[in-house]
Amino acid sequence: MTETTSTDFLVRRDALGEGKFTETPLPAPGEGEVLFKVDRFGFSANNITYAVMGEMMSYWNFFPTEEGWGRVPVWGFGEVIQSNTPGIAPGERFYGYWPMSTHYLARVGSVDDGGFVEVTPTRAALPAAYNRYVRLSADAGYRADKEAEHMLLQPLFMTSFLLDDFFAEEDFFGAKNLLIASASSKTAIALAFLLARREGLNIIGLTSGGNEAFVRDLGFYTDVVTYDGIGQLDAGARAVYVDMSGDGDIRSSVHRHYADNLAYDCAVGLTHYDKMASPDDLPGPAPQLFFAPDHAKKRVGEWGAMGFQSRVADAWKDFVDSASAWLDISPARGRDGVQAVFLEVLSGKASPRAGFDLSLYN
Repeated sequence: MTETTSTDFLVRRDALGEGKFTETPLPAPGEGEVLFKVDRFGFSANNITYAVMGEMMSYWNFFPTEEGWGRVPVWGFGEVIQSNTPGIAPGERFYGYWPMSTHYLARVGSVDDGGFVEVTPTRAALPAAYNRYVRLSADAGYRADKEAEHMLLQPLFMTSFLLDDFFAEEDFFGAKNLLIASASSKTAIALAFLLARREGLNIIGLTSGGNEAFVRDLGFYTDVVTYDGIGQLDAGARAVYVDMSGDGDIRSSVHRHYADNLAYDCAVGLTHYDKMASPDDLPGPAPQLFFAPDHAKKRVGEWGAMGFQSRVADAWKDFVDSASAWLDISPARGRDGVQAVFLEVLSGKASPRAGFDLSLYN
């Protein structure tokens, strides 16, 4: 059956728990445009961060919609169903950044063997890393048997790869102890995996009591400490804090415990997005936001696009093979399935083992 409409899942920007579905006529691609069917996408706490930071970091601008509502960005796979762009053919599949929708009309800039760059005007001022769509037939890191893992973990892994590279370049700010808050989050897991391959580091996972056993069983952390045990850590040892949680109370505990022995505070994620407030008078260094696309741009400039992709792909192959031991992938299909998963992850009740493979198609 030929489709005539596109379905979008929207959330209210100032009340993320309120969502709705809308339908719009399916557009025909004009010159230099490609119409995609978004066949599947991953969903995790990372996507909630996109929504929470939608205004501050302009994530809502990727896929504009009606006033007061937003389309949450996701990573996944799309199939070309109509193309008005030379070098891109119907039936080809691409990996990239999509809305939670059944279709997406892309405006194509430069095309090469590896993929294309999206140049819709609303995206022009946004980070280039989000505007690159990768042709699966040319993706060195793609494996057909690992599609779900790819869309769930690859964007998180990219952030972790860049963090690992950033800290190594800075010689870990003179510290041997790295504290990672929200250690059960997938970005934290990938970072711990990469850091564990370096010598001489103590990688300390900070987590809740409920997730302690899961984090220990990963085998990537040197030690695991619950949030109420931060005060038992060696405050005389210089440390770096990597915050995937955004939790003001956890940040306060770390700063007050280490004070001037805290070498660096790296703000990355918001798994505890509802607890972000923290005092202004914390001892030690001010938190510094790590924005992965900026560091990626730097490395691509130094290594070249192919050199960068090759290094990421080499590290990714080892990490994705580790996921079978700790990642439980759950599929959900159709409107009800997608909305239920969104609300579950938004609530913070999803298991750290869970990864969601979603599609608005039943």
